[in-house]
Amino acid sequence: MATLNYYDVVLEPVVTEKSMTAMAERKYTFLVHTDANKFQIKDAVEKMFDGVKVAKVNTMNNQGKNKRRGAVVGKTAATKKAIVQLTEDSKDIEIFSGL
Repeated sequence: MATLNYYDVVLEPVVTEKSMTAMAERKYTFLVHTDANKFQIKDAVEKMFDGVKVAKVNTMNNQGKNKRRGAVVGKTAATKKAIVQLTEDSKDIEIFSGL
């Protein structure tokens, strides 16, 4: 396994209705690298966004779905989501502010 740099850990934000309602509780959802652990995710979010302090990280692994196209059977890629809870004295994450 190759080492992950902090800019390789967080792939993209998840923008859904459920993740938008969780922002009121200072929880932000991101798609992350499947090999990243909670410590790497916390470190990456704190380095990518200035003034952000992470209190807690919850992760979930989503397995790939079975897909079929004619006789060919395969799977989609597995993904990993992280829900990052910020501390009370932390600044908000700017990329979610305009949504």
